[in-house]
This record gives sequence, structure tokens and C-alpha cells, in this order.
Amino acid sequence: MIDTAEEFGATLARARKALGLTQRDLALAINSGERFIVDLEAGKPTAQLGKALAAAKAAGMVLIDSAELSITLPRSAS
Repeated sequence: MIDTAEEFGATLARARKALGLTQRDLALAINSGERFIVDLEAGKPTAQLGKALAAAKAAGMVLIDSAELSITLPRSAS
């Protein structure tokens, strides 16, 4: 579970490296500056959530809402 900007950044860096992408490659993939990726991976808090989510997607990360996983559907009556 990702709880902090630092954890998000570290996870993003791992995902990016697993794809063999440089920080510059990732920045170009989301039409952003390399400095944004450097700061994001360093855990710098940012209000640019849209760019952060685009970077995560471009690095192959899949973000899910854990609350949705805990919802149990009722069984149908037989």
C-alpha cells in the first residue's frame, strides 16, 4: 500500500527501471520535464496529480482502490 509521496516515488522508480526507461524517457512519454520525474521519484509532494498518474501509467503501474477490493457482493438466494 502506498501511503506517502516517498513510497509512490520509490514505486514509480522501480516500475520505470523494470521497463528499462530513463527518467528522460518517462518525462518524454508524458510530455513533461525530466525535473518533474526526478522530483516525483524523490518523493517531493506535488499538486500535479494528473502528471503523477500519467507517469505511473506510462511506467506500467496499475493503481487500484483497496476499498473496492473489500466490498463483498451478497450471494444470490437459491
